[in-house]
Amino acid sequence: MPVSRLPGCALLAAFFAISTVATAADDPESPVTTSRYVLGASLTVAPQYPGSGRRQTKLRPLWAYQYGRWRVSTSRASSVLGFASDPAGPGASAELISGKTWRVGAALRFDSGRSSSDSVDLEGMPDVKRTLRGRFYASYRLGEQWNLSGSVSQDLIGRHGGAVASLDLGHRIRLGERTELSSGIGVSFGNATYMNTYFGVPDRAVRPDRAAFSAGAGARDVHLGVAVMTAVTPRWIAFANIGASKLLQDAAASPLTKHGLGSSASVGLAYRCCNQ
Repeated sequence: MPVSRLPGCALLAAFFAISTVATAADDPESPVTTSRYVLGASLTVAPQYPGSGRRQTKLRPLWAYQYGRWRVSTSRASSVLGFASDPAGPGASAELISGKTWRVGAALRFDSGRSSSDSVDLEGMPDVKRTLRGRFYASYRLGEQWNLSGSVSQDLIGRHGGAVASLDLGHRIRLGERTELSSGIGVSFGNATYMNTYFGVPDRAVRPDRAAFSAGAGARDVHLGVAVMTAVTPRWIAFANIGASKLLQDAAASPLTKHGLGSSASVGLAYRCCNQ
């Protein structure tokens, strides 16, 4: 096995080992395990890729299913399961520690990568291959309305996806029995492999408007967002959010970056059931 794949394999093995221990450590006095699901769709307007000066509009389905500490979901859907902001993210996840102050978990997800056909600005660039990512996350409750969370995500199968880490501060407040407003700000980082894959330009992809560029490890972006979610009925949930991000360091200096400051917005509707 190539040496470059060993860290990914170790992370994958750790995910299953720790998840198994966590499941065995469930409270034996709890006879009922919560099962919930959500189905819906969202309409999103966002840059074609981070740093793009062109925008795209996409209508996407969203769904999630949770059984006890185990969950599988698409992007955005996991947070619709409950009003609380959710650090687990998309994919298959297991909550390893779930307390009043700390939440710690692990997740797996397929990363779809990036195609040179996603934007005319990527013409001639090598495609970023699909891969499997492993992710560890932790969230610390600072008070009734504040939480601090962090995560590390690693390409597990050696497809040059590299590693990404993030640190975020979130705030949430209820505007009534059915509505919640949440906001957050954070910063993300990439290792040299990740940064060069997404922001580097190899010699074979040089054009008159694009020079060769090698991106190194460092900060990727600083980002912030605001979201509102409301229960239209006991089962139907409507939500909307807006966000902005600013690329930093080599991500901002890359010839692929046409606009270092990007923004996005989405609205959606989902059916949520059941809480027991």
